[in-house]
Amino acid sequence: MQAAATASAKPVLPTKAKAKPGNNAKLAVWLKGLVLPAVVLLVWQTAGELGLVSETMLPTPLQILAAAGELLASGELFGHLQISIMRAATGFLLGGAVGLLAGLAVGFSSRVEHALDPSVQMLRTIPHLAVIPLFILWFGFGELSKALLIAKGAFFPLYVNTFLGIRSVDAKLFDVARVLQFSRWKQITQLIIPAALPNILLGVRLSLGAAWLGLVVAELMGSSEGVGYLIMDARQFSQTAIVFVGIVIFALVGKATDSLVRYLEKRWLKWRDHYSG
Repeated sequence: MQAAATASAKPVLPTKAKAKPGNNAKLAVWLKGLVLPAVVLLVWQTAGELGLVSETMLPTPLQILAAAGELLASGELFGHLQISIMRAATGFLLGGAVGLLAGLAVGFSSRVEHALDPSVQMLRTIPHLAVIPLFILWFGFGELSKALLIAKGAFFPLYVNTFLGIRSVDAKLFDVARVLQFSRWKQITQLIIPAALPNILLGVRLSLGAAWLGLVVAELMGSSEGVGYLIMDARQFSQTAIVFVGIVIFALVGKATDSLVRYLEKRWLKWRDHYSG
């Protein structure tokens, strides 16, 4: 009886919670993402060394890397990249801010929606290349026309996703807000904005991508500096390796900005339960 009582008195150990993936698991995921690019680069390099493709048409990855090293050593690449980042940031901040404010206004008010949304949706279908002649006539070839062209691309994704995010808020939450006697300001800051935040952050990601696309178009339409100008200048002299350097730069910086927003999503949206695949 005493042994049984002693056994029953032992503390019950809590069951272990599901362990979060550690550094090894994250490293494994990261390495898996590198498999496909590594295979592509290996096949590409081998095909170039065997002479299966022309160096003028498709230089090997090592030749592209060498061209990037020369541009870095001369400081030319950093100068062009700095200018392009400033242009993209200016256009994104301008277009994104206006898109966010317009999306909030349309989302909160059906009257504003009826007055503004039809015109915005019509303008959204106009491609960048169609408005370039007008931008050149109105603003010339200076920085203003480039910033406005980038802002045009950044405006619509953030506007649409902010609008949809606000209108997707569950109506039952407002019943809870009435019971808790939330003020209008409290409803907006503690209910509507947090519920719409996933869509808003998605709009930020899409706007950043659109800003980079707009940057390429802006720098190709008549620029004397920037990564887009570097690509056009290299094309004229058939320097295909430098063209690839510019393309890779656009891809890397675009991926870096997208990863930054995804990091913010993970930090700010921890409260969501979602399917992770």
